[in-house]
Amino acid sequence: MTSKATSIDIAYRAGVSQSTVSRALRNSPLVNLETRQRIQAIAKEMNYKVDKNASNLRTQNSLTLALLICEDPTNDDSMINPFFLSMLGSITRATARQGYDLLVSFQQLSSDWHADYEDSNKADGIILLGYGDYMDYAHKLETLIEKNTHFVIWGAEHNNKAVLSIGCDNHQGGYIATEHLLNLGHKKIAFLGDSSSHSPEFRDRYLGHVEALNQANIQADEQLQHDAFNTEASGYEAANALLDCGVPFEAIFTASDLIAIGAIRALKKRGVLVPEHVAVVGYDDIPVASFANPALTTVKQDTQFAGEILVESVLKLIRGEEVSQRLLKTSLVVRSSCGANVDD
Repeated sequence: MTSKATSIDIAYRAGVSQSTVSRALRNSPLVNLETRQRIQAIAKEMNYKVDKNASNLRTQNSLTLALLICEDPTNDDSMINPFFLSMLGSITRATARQGYDLLVSFQQLSSDWHADYEDSNKADGIILLGYGDYMDYAHKLETLIEKNTHFVIWGAEHNNKAVLSIGCDNHQGGYIATEHLLNLGHKKIAFLGDSSSHSPEFRDRYLGHVEALNQANIQADEQLQHDAFNTEASGYEAANALLDCGVPFEAIFTASDLIAIGAIRALKKRGVLVPEHVAVVGYDDIPVASFANPALTTVKQDTQFAGEILVESVLKLIRGEEVSQRLLKTSLVVRSSCGANVDD
C-alpha cells in the first residue's frame, strides 16, 4: 500500500524547509509567488491534503468564518431577504478562495448568538447580514466590541467607530433614483419606506431622495412619504395608504424591490397603470426585479463585490491589519417600469 504523502516529502522534492511548505500551502505572502506555485503544484501532484485539524491546533485558529443572517419575513419558508441570497453565494466563494470554511446560521435576536462564536473557537470572525430594528440591535454590537470579537456588519455607516461596517452608498442610491425620475419630467415623487433611525439604510435612501428634489428646487411633501418594511405586503399597504391620502403623484421611489413589487400590485388593483400613469423605481436589483411585470427599474448593489469586501475586511481584522469602513457605489438599472423602451 502506498504511504500518504507528508509535508516533509513535499519539502524534500521542492528543496525547501517544512515551514516554507506549510506557509506556501496557506498562501502566505511570506513565501514568494513563484515558490508558492511550485510547492502547490508538487502537493497537487503528490495528492497531498492539508490536515486542517492539525493545522488549527498549531495556530489556535478554526480557519472558519461565521455568517450570521437576520431572519426576515418572506413569502416562503426561507426567512432570508432575497437580496442576501446572492450575497451569500459571493461570501461563500470568497471564503473558500481564502482557505476558510463558512459556518452559516441565523441570528436569533432573542438569544445570545453574539456571545459564543469566538469564545468557543467555532469561528475566527463573524460577518453579520441584516439586523431588523437597528435600535434593538445596537446593544448586541456593544457586547461584541467588549469581547474583542472580530466582526464586520453589512449596512449603513455606524456612529461607533469601533464597529466596522461595509455597505453601499444608500444616500447616493436614493439620489440617482430620484434624479432619474426628475429627468423623465416627474416632479411629484412619492417615497415608500421607513425614514426613521430604526432603519438607517432606508433613511439614507430617503435623504438622498430629498436631496435630489432640493437640487431641482422641489420641496419634499411629507404626505408623499409612507412607511414600509422590506416585504411585498408592506409595499402593498403603503401604496394603498398613498392612494388614499388623496395627494396627487406621478412617480414612486421605493426603499426596496420587494416594496416596489407590492406597490405595483396595489396600483394595478386600483386601476393605476405602471408606467402609463405612474413610474416606479425600486432598490436592490434582486433577481425577480427583471421578471416583474413591468420589469422594474432599480438601484443595483454589487453583491459579488460586496461579498468579497466583507470577507477581505474580517480577515484583515483577524490578522490585526488596518481596515476601515467602506461605502460602495451603486448604479441605476433602467427597465420598463419608468416607461423606458428597454430590451430586458
